[in-house]
Amino acid sequence: MRLDQYMKELNRVQLLEPEEERALWQAFKEENDTAARQRLIESYQPLVFKQAMPFSHLTCIMDVIQEGTVGLIEAVERYDHTRGVAFSLFAVHRIRGRMLDFLRREGRVDIACMEETLEDASGNLKENLVDTAASVSEQAESHELSGRLHQAMERLPVKERAVLEGMYLRSEDAAQMADSLQVSSSHIYRLQKSGIRRVRGMLSRFMQYW
Repeated sequence: MRLDQYMKELNRVQLLEPEEERALWQAFKEENDTAARQRLIESYQPLVFKQAMPFSHLTCIMDVIQEGTVGLIEAVERYDHTRGVAFSLFAVHRIRGRMLDFLRREGRVDIACMEETLEDASGNLKENLVDTAASVSEQAESHELSGRLHQAMERLPVKERAVLEGMYLRSEDAAQMADSLQVSSSHIYRLQKSGIRRVRGMLSRFMQYW
């Protein structure tokens, strides 16, 4: 499918009302209704498009969108509708992760530049390249989560924080960080796992009551 065809299909997508969405999640998760599953995937396709827009200049944009759709499908399968977390917030990280993994494999874009924080702290570069037209609730959720994540990172031990920032903000590899921290590469991976586990633990209490 070409991008113009995809855009036409996207324009036909009808957003779900809250009650309708709750009913669809219940039908899919509790009754294994495949039609409800498909409706949810289709209705959240605009979320995939939002995440793909910063890469719209690439010739492989449809491949990026396809990868994002795979991430969306994975999120639909894994989402727990009973926990009270907005699906858009749950899904966006898996969608974006799929896209970035694809682009890293292809060597098509400097991911670190796309994620670099702007000096005015108004958001990251990717978010400022395009008006994503997020709803007020989505913006509030994203802002709150970003704040909580920043707080969690601040509370990490120095080396764990350095490893996570190096890997996810500056796209440094384990060997580079091992040299700078004067530890082995295997220790870098242990620090990564430990840091992620700590952050997840700190965020889990917040996410539980969202």
